[in-house]
Amino acid sequence: MPIIESTYKPTIFFKNGFVSTVYSGLVRYVKGVKQERERITLFDGDFIDLDWSFSTVKTKKLVILLHGLEGNGQRPYMTGSAKLFNNDHIDAVCVNFRGCSGEDNLKFRSYHSGATEDLEAIITHIISEKDYSEIYLNGISLGANMILKYLGERDTVPNQIKAAIAVSVPCYLYGSAKALHTFKNKLYHDRFLKHLVSRLKSKQQKFKEALSIKEIISIKTLFDFDNLYTSKAHGFKDALDYYEKSSCLQFLPNIKIPTLIINALNDSFLSPECYPVKEAKNNPNIYLEMPQNGGHVGFVDKKNVYYNEKRALEFVKELVNIKV
Repeated sequence: MPIIESTYKPTIFFKNGFVSTVYSGLVRYVKGVKQERERITLFDGDFIDLDWSFSTVKTKKLVILLHGLEGNGQRPYMTGSAKLFNNDHIDAVCVNFRGCSGEDNLKFRSYHSGATEDLEAIITHIISEKDYSEIYLNGISLGANMILKYLGERDTVPNQIKAAIAVSVPCYLYGSAKALHTFKNKLYHDRFLKHLVSRLKSKQQKFKEALSIKEIISIKTLFDFDNLYTSKAHGFKDALDYYEKSSCLQFLPNIKIPTLIINALNDSFLSPECYPVKEAKNNPNIYLEMPQNGGHVGFVDKKNVYYNEKRALEFVKELVNIKV
């Protein structure tokens, strides 16, 4: 589809990508979302926790929300979207990836950008156990890459899945990884690394034969982490192999349902390849919106409802002809 001209116009203060990113990640707070937790068992015996919130009226419509790196189902960018959809009579389920719900997962493996087998298990569970006729996928950052990869790597998806929204997507993981290792992103890089290494130390206590403390101490960068742990724990040769095989960019041409991608042009996490203009122009199902501002998941807007959240709801209502 032609590229969508964005209407996002933040205040002067939030035109700065760093400010909007930090504010959204550390300051924003969303009230009024009541969640109920469901634990499902995965194909390998591990578990994933799902945090459900519901419309005040019975509905057969559901949005599945996927978080970003080291996120969880209670992050404001998750609960903000859940609240908006709930208020429009659409149920929401916030997925906590393996090990992200406040309790260590059972296996040595965890989650990663391309772990679509877990997303498939979640969707299969929901379709088989729940009564939803219309399902929308809404992902942020890492979760957005997972959704786009899921949609494009298979010939068909369940009929219940009607649309998808992907926000701040690192479509080309190697390019995004290089961006995160630059000086301008050092604060973000170090914060992510600190959390990841801390959780890895905890996991090492249960899997001492798979990983040594000495190896963990050798991790100095996110690339090191992916090279030592992410790749090896999930069946890749090394970090570069993981980036190559898990990037959604290569799968975009095969997406067959209406899909909105929102990537801000001042997102310091994204490389030029993460703006899939060619892919959008060549695939009638992809709608690419590239606001000038917004940073990384920092689309601050009025009344604590973010621009990307409003656009997500507009998208599914307009393009899928939802009557709510």
